[in-house]
Amino acid sequence: MIIRPARPSDAARITEIQNIYIRDTAVTFNSREKSVEETAASIQSLPFFAVAEDEEQIWGFICYDQMRKGYGYARAMEHSILMDRSATGRGVGRRLVDAAEKHAREAGIGSLWAGVSGENPGGVSFHARIGFEEVARLPKVGFKFGRWMDLVLMRKWLQEGE
Repeated sequence: MIIRPARPSDAARITEIQNIYIRDTAVTFNSREKSVEETAASIQSLPFFAVAEDEEQIWGFICYDQMRKGYGYARAMEHSILMDRSATGRGVGRRLVDAAEKHAREAGIGSLWAGVSGENPGGVSFHARIGFEEVARLPKVGFKFGRWMDLVLMRKWLQEGE
């Protein structure tokens, strides 16, 4: 398994993975499926976008972008990570996050953030295991499948010192 920068030619597989989560789960609050063109544009425009692949296929991806718009937030990035369900428990997620953290540290980013659905306890525990701390729980900010959902904000400080 290798972690490498995403290419626009990866967009179809990445979109396939994203749309499974959009369509079938509360992992993301997004309820509109992505197009291959949207994904290809994101690959080219985001500051970091990587995939985990072996000789068979892409198993997951991670990307990040500025957490909030505005100059004062330029060193706080929020990431998204999704994997093919069959890749769970194989260390793929950890390797993807490690690659994002390395890139972010080298770019002088101070913190990496995860916005995790309150209905995704596996996502919360995954982030906690790799050093993210829960800093806020925003009640009923997401709406999907006819119900309101909480958002758990988790942060990992990347630079030396506070």
